[in-house]
Amino acid sequence: MDLIIGSRHVTPDVITRTREGVEAVLRGEALLSLLDSAFHGAGTIEVLGGDLDRCPMEVTGIAMQGGATRVTLTALGAARRLM
Repeated sequence: MDLIIGSRHVTPDVITRTREGVEAVLRGEALLSLLDSAFHGAGTIEVLGGDLDRCPMEVTGIAMQGGATRVTLTALGAARRLM
């Protein structure tokens, strides 16, 4: 699984499925893109692949760990339809 943040395709260092969504380990530009989207309205956050494919996500947790950050993303509902 990867993330689509705004119009960017982001491959997390690690991504793990949880009961409510996913946990992703991000660093550098990937983390900055996610933070801009979550806190400044600079695009949407969606999962790419797996059973949550194209599902809109919301940031519900952030934990700093050395040079990386673990972000918890919770699913906001059904996947968006392709046109």
